[in-house]
Amino acid sequence: MTVNRRWTLAARPVGEPTESDFVLEEAPVPQPAEGEVLVRTRWLSLDPYMRGRMSEARSYARPVQLGEVMTGEVVGEVVESRSSAFTPGQLVACRAGWQEYGALPGHQLRRVDPAVAPAQTALHVLGMTGLTAYFGLYDVCRPVPGDTVVVSAASGAVGQVVGQLAKLAGCRTVGIAGSPEKVGDLREYGYDAGIDYRREDVAAALREHCPRGVDVYFDNVGGDLSSAVHGRLAQGARIAVCGQIANYNDAVPAGPAGDLRFLIVARARIEGFLVSDYARRFEPALTRLTAWVAEGRLRYREDVVEGIEHAPRAFIGLFRGENRGKLLVKVGA
Repeated sequence: MTVNRRWTLAARPVGEPTESDFVLEEAPVPQPAEGEVLVRTRWLSLDPYMRGRMSEARSYARPVQLGEVMTGEVVGEVVESRSSAFTPGQLVACRAGWQEYGALPGHQLRRVDPAVAPAQTALHVLGMTGLTAYFGLYDVCRPVPGDTVVVSAASGAVGQVVGQLAKLAGCRTVGIAGSPEKVGDLREYGYDAGIDYRREDVAAALREHCPRGVDVYFDNVGGDLSSAVHGRLAQGARIAVCGQIANYNDAVPAGPAGDLRFLIVARARIEGFLVSDYARRFEPALTRLTAWVAEGRLRYREDVVEGIEHAPRAFIGLFRGENRGKLLVKVGA
């Protein structure tokens, strides 16, 4: 335990990131200060929001600085603790970043119980992506039984949970994904219908699968795909803007939306949100999500890459649609 391998930001990408935008460094293992905990990473989560942190454009969080460790949430094992709340051997979730070891204040760690579900689920269905689906659907969109719910990136980490939560709410669900295999995966998540946006006319498919219009749209993508959904909104529709991955690599950030007449026609509501806005309600939400996983009512798929050295390549693949399900890096046993 003498060397800490870590990925730092070497350059700010123009367009899609490249592997040369990252540098794999070897540094000493950090020493925890009073109140801190040293964590050895077992699992690293890779998520689209990280692209925004590589840019200096205005956002909801400070960007990663050049030379800093890339941001990211991990599940790891407590190696050394100078906090009375944790002891060596415990598993925790925390934002340690793209590195093998991290020292963090004890209040930033969340205990993970591997007896409840596999430890890495604390990074998706029982973590931030599950909570994002939960609050984005139930609080922002407020579905009612009989609603037609459309989800973009429906086979991804958030989308796979949204579809199942919508079914639990008594809704009809239509998922949009980017390959025949991913559309096939949607059956595992309870979707009533699937649309392959790369091979189908999305507007025509929405007319077929949503004859009474779209009551709820959970938007993970943005761009032309979302424009097609906007044209099919039912009166009183609700839209949750969770992500805009179609635009994350734009060299020039998109400006404010232009033609918003579709909101007037449908008397619709569109709302962006951050899961952190609901932090005070995480505990009861996680209790419900955990129960549904234990009962087999929430299923999930993981796409696992072995070895922290492959993190940048896997991350870039997110923007090419290469992953199926939640993208994770297995860093250590």
